Formats: sequence, structure tokens, C-alpha cells
Amino acid sequence: MNRLKNKVAIITGAGRGIGKAIALAMAEEGAAVVVNDAVAETAKSTSEEIVRLDSRAFPFAGDITDFDVARELIQTAVTRFGGLDILVNNAGLFVSGKAWEMTEQDWDKCIAVSLRGSFNCSRHACGIMKERGWGRIINATSPARLGQPEASAYAAAKAGLVGFTISLAMELGQYGITCNAYSPLARTAMAFSQEALERHRRRYEAGWVTKEFYEKMINPPPPESVAPMIVYLATNEASRINGQVFDIQGSDISINAGTSEKKTIHKKKGFWTLEELIDIVPKQLSESFIIRVM
Repeated sequence: MNRLKNKVAIITGAGRGIGKAIALAMAEEGAAVVVNDAVAETAKSTSEEIVRLDSRAFPFAGDITDFDVARELIQTAVTRFGGLDILVNNAGLFVSGKAWEMTEQDWDKCIAVSLRGSFNCSRHACGIMKERGWGRIINATSPARLGQPEASAYAAAKAGLVGFTISLAMELGQYGITCNAYSPLARTAMAFSQEALERHRRRYEAGWVTKEFYEKMINPPPPESVAPMIVYLATNEASRINGQVFDIQGSDISINAGTSEKKTIHKKKGFWTLEELIDIVPKQLSESFIIRVM
């Protein structure tokens, strides 16, 4: 229960759901936790629950899409607990709607919370972690990173986070800092709202997803099922894991930074001509790019 003893962690979006589960799990392993949430009441509630576990916590209510607020959040960890070792960029915002119906404001808001907020916090955390020669940055992506109907802004933000994660891993690895991402499936208010359930049903009926996938989405595991893997990535034991994306679906954990299968066509001499491609692509690559229309 002390694998994170003397470590200081910041968890964004920790007022409820997956973020709260991660904050509690890290506190149980001995970390001091700064609990961030946009809503003051939920940040305070999670923080008080951690304190009742005889662990240290401090609530920080603030909008991390603001560069200066994110800097204040990072500095709070240093001021309150003497440093920063772990940053979990868990905060996100889902905006539903077809691309031609979405407003510019909805797009910007979704990108801001999931992607810019993660950059803001990471940007201010990097210097502190570099000085300490140790750090863990863990970002929340989503299965939507591979594309999802009625969720183009969310998909773009979560795909962007994968590229951001891998880039940070390359830049920071030499300083003893790792950066990984997790793609969770869990029963949260955002993922299990009536709107979300209806959206899953439409996707299944349109043939976008399999019955197995649909049933997973409408019967997700609890948020607590995600937390152990995130805690593991924050430990010394995970020091060699860097730049990876983990899908976490209850008892199933897989490492998957992209699509599950890649097909290649190769020409021994010269480059492909248009006529050759017209002939061979439907025969060799067609299964890789078929997209059903709703």
C-alpha cells in the first residue's frame, strides 16, 4: 500500500467517475493528491474522501483550458506538498453531433478541455519533473481516437492526445520521465447517460459496431476497474514503459496505439501506376477501408 509513498500527484477531472477512482487509488498507495475539477463541490468531496483514508489531499477547482489556471494548479502541488511527480490528464468533454450540425463553439470547447487542457498542465509540469529527474505523465484518450460517428470533435481531441503522448515520451524519456495514455471503458455519467445509450443503439443498428462491442458499451465495468493500471504506470516498476497506449475494458487490458491490423501492398520494381492501383487495391486492401454508411 506504499508504492507511491512520498510522491505527489495531480489528477484532473477527479471530482467523479474515473478521475475520482484514480485519485483514491493513488492516495491508497501513499501519494499526496491535488484533486482538480471544474466544479468546486466535487473537487472538495473527493479530497475529503481521501483525507478520511488518512491520506493527504487538496482540492483545486479551476478550468485547465486557461493556461494561467493550469500553471496555478501545478504550482499548488509544489506549494502544498513540496513538488510534483505524477500528472494524470484525465479531464475531458464529450460533444455529440454530426459534423455539419456542430457549432464552432462546441468544437472549440471539446478540443480545449481534452487536448489544450492536457497540454497546459503538461507544459507547466515538465520543468518541475525535469529538475527532479523523475516523473509520470498519463493522458486519457478514448476508443473514439480511431473515429466515431456523431463525435468528430471528441475523436479529433482524443486522437491528438495519442500523438501528444508519444511526442512527450520521446522528448522527456532522457530525463527519467515517462508519458503514456489510457483508453478506458467504464460506467461514468458521460458514458452512461440516456443520450449516450441512444447513440450506442443507433450505431449498432446502423452496422457501425458489432453486437459484442455494443453490449460492452451498454454494460460497462465500474470506474474502479480502470484505476489499478493507471497507478501501475505511475510506479517505479513501470519505468521502462513509455509512449504506449493502453485500452482498459474491465478485466481486459491491451496495448494498442493504432489499428489492430495493417495491410501492405508491395511492388518489387518501380512505383504503382493508377491502372495497377485500380486493379489491385479492391482485391488486397478493400477490407481495411470499408466504412459503412448510417
